[in-house]
Amino acid sequence: MTSLKDIYKKETYYYNLPEEQIAQTPAQPRDSSKLLVYNRKTKKFEDKIFHDIIDYFEKGDVLVINDTKVIPARLYGIKEGTGAKIEVFLLKKIGLNTWEALLKPGKRAKNGTKIVFNDKLFLTVKSDTDFGGKVVEFTCEDIFEKILDEIGITPLPPYIKKQYPDKNRYQTVYAKTEGSSAAPTAGLHFTKELLKRMEAKGVKVVKILLHVGLGTFRPVSENNILEHNMHSEYVEVTQEVADIINTAKDKGNRVIAVGTTSVRTLESACDESGKLIPCKKNTNIFIYPGYKFKMVDALITNFHLPESTLIMLVSAFCGIDETLNMYKHAVENKYRFFSFGDATFLI
Repeated sequence: MTSLKDIYKKETYYYNLPEEQIAQTPAQPRDSSKLLVYNRKTKKFEDKIFHDIIDYFEKGDVLVINDTKVIPARLYGIKEGTGAKIEVFLLKKIGLNTWEALLKPGKRAKNGTKIVFNDKLFLTVKSDTDFGGKVVEFTCEDIFEKILDEIGITPLPPYIKKQYPDKNRYQTVYAKTEGSSAAPTAGLHFTKELLKRMEAKGVKVVKILLHVGLGTFRPVSENNILEHNMHSEYVEVTQEVADIINTAKDKGNRVIAVGTTSVRTLESACDESGKLIPCKKNTNIFIYPGYKFKMVDALITNFHLPESTLIMLVSAFCGIDETLNMYKHAVENKYRFFSFGDATFLI
């Protein structure tokens, strides 16, 4: 059993994963991936296929999905004056033409540097951020989103070795609001047909928003996880969604979050009594063991990287030892891991 003093050690959340179990391509069709169902009360596992998940839903359940859409956030440009190649990875829009971004190599992009992408788009490096990135300002002679779609690249995670040919496969079927630098990958398993079947069963499907940025995928570098600073990400919860979820909770129905981004949105939008409050704000909520969940009753999520904030969130939901045991079961039973991998349903 994990001791109290070990909860805050990064190494506590390590597990061994054979490289060949890191998924390089997504399942086809989407809902044909494997599904590990874990019951937190009985501590029992069930090995299923994702489309079986509907059997675990009941009338009155609320399924909460994040309808953010991934932008082609990776750009390659030339430093004006030297011709040096610069990679720009967009993280978060903070103004009309201004973004927080990661630049590589950063030492070639001092403040005031101009980076040219084509004859219609360039940026100027304005200032440093507190997370090692840059604030950049774009100048565009056309519609920015149009140019970005033409020259930008969908930023697949570095453990996926080849760019997948169908860029829409790294979007959920319900993706709507552009702004994410990475996909909320738990949602990649859903098809429109499966969602319709859930609604026909009496499940309410509601949409919240979290634009995935550095807060979600930034590695934990500190050995003491309490020293890790979560980068803020933009979230939205509408009055309509808050009313639906609060009513469901009052009736004793379950709120089931699709992905850690939905969990973080819901939990950061709750007051101390557990009531969901409509909001449009930034959140840097960091959920790790010891956290008391106020809103989420069940969670659908993928298998996450060792020592990441995401496996820490799962460990807060299920328990550290239980999470590591679940991951051990998944490794031994040849589940596929990470963004294009298989899923878990934690009930």
